[in-house]
Amino acid sequence: MHSHDPSAQSLIDLGKRYWLPVYRPRDVVLDHGKGARVWDTQGREYIDFGAGIAVNALGHQDPDLLEALTTQAHKLWHTSNVFYSEPPLHLAEELVAASGFAERVFLCNSGTEANEAAIKLVRKWASSQGREADKRVIVTFRGSFHGRTLAAVTATAQPKYQEGYEPLPGGFRYLDFNDVGALEAAFAHGDVAAVMLEPVQGEGGVLPAAPGFIKRVRELCDQYGALMVLDEIQCGMGRTGSLFAYVQDQAIPDIVTLAKALGCGFPIGAMLVGPKVAETMQFGAHGTTFGGNPLAAAVARVALRKLSSAEVLANVQHQSQALRDGLAHINASLDLFDEVRGRGLMLGAVLKDAHKGKAGSVLDHAAAHGLLLLQAGPDVLRFVPALNIGDADIAEGLQRLEAALRSYLAT
Repeated sequence: MHSHDPSAQSLIDLGKRYWLPVYRPRDVVLDHGKGARVWDTQGREYIDFGAGIAVNALGHQDPDLLEALTTQAHKLWHTSNVFYSEPPLHLAEELVAASGFAERVFLCNSGTEANEAAIKLVRKWASSQGREADKRVIVTFRGSFHGRTLAAVTATAQPKYQEGYEPLPGGFRYLDFNDVGALEAAFAHGDVAAVMLEPVQGEGGVLPAAPGFIKRVRELCDQYGALMVLDEIQCGMGRTGSLFAYVQDQAIPDIVTLAKALGCGFPIGAMLVGPKVAETMQFGAHGTTFGGNPLAAAVARVALRKLSSAEVLANVQHQSQALRDGLAHINASLDLFDEVRGRGLMLGAVLKDAHKGKAGSVLDHAAAHGLLLLQAGPDVLRFVPALNIGDADIAEGLQRLEAALRSYLAT
């Protein structure tokens, strides 16, 4: 890495001194961004292929988002849900219309909160069906990531996120992703209330549901009287090339959770619910102080409108192909990747055996070469740039990636 001016180093020292040490950020202090590029406090420029973990879906400083935020900031920041305000009412209406399946919306502040609400809704629904507590099992999949609260981290079938937090809440069953036989067997117990899954697993290595898998989940849920819950927190909002990822799987969910790109950087989450569960939670059953506040909702309305535009969705497909072609070209000479998988602008380059566990090291080299990149576990490079990223930024980002990979190979 490069040397820092005293101010950058002193800021990094503040983080090391005062933050709970649960993060290991790269030693870069980002200062401002424009489009798909960001600058650190030293004025050094980076191309952003990570978009704040698939959040900044319209890049940095999108003028329409800025206008929505500042206009609302001069009106009303917070009311709580003891009163109505306009932006969240319209946002709920627009989300229902955009989804094509939902009847109602619960607005919250994060993906974890959206998933926590979904887990509670499943249990409440099962209870309303007269099911005993031991007949309210939620099936999830290994490699999934559903959040950090106790219920959401239990749904996250990855031991590394759960260790030391026992006792974990009961009532979850873990299966291998895309394993139809295991899925069918899991229903045989007669206790499954819901199946919860990501159409494309994010943290688990950018792994898409196999063709037909989500359709089979839907059929089994219908057959056994269970709900299908889709976590589209990372893969939703246009990321895969359709506004909702599940559209590509031709199966209608009962519940969809959203966050990340819904606010394009302003914190917001949402749970969309279909007819089967739209009336399950009545007054007092759930709540949030900040959820659906006017600032977040005003921004999300503009984000939703722009991310569902034909122009942005066409760009996702176009740049997805450009990224795939560029990675194939790099791999032809460097031979680092086993495969590139994913959908739309949610791509994972899987490192070959000789480089397994080295994704973090590659990210360091990328940052040193002016490219912000993510990993999805230790073996996969994750590409989730802004959905409106242009040709020049993709091309230059790929050039910087190749230089970074050559420098990684030279170490």
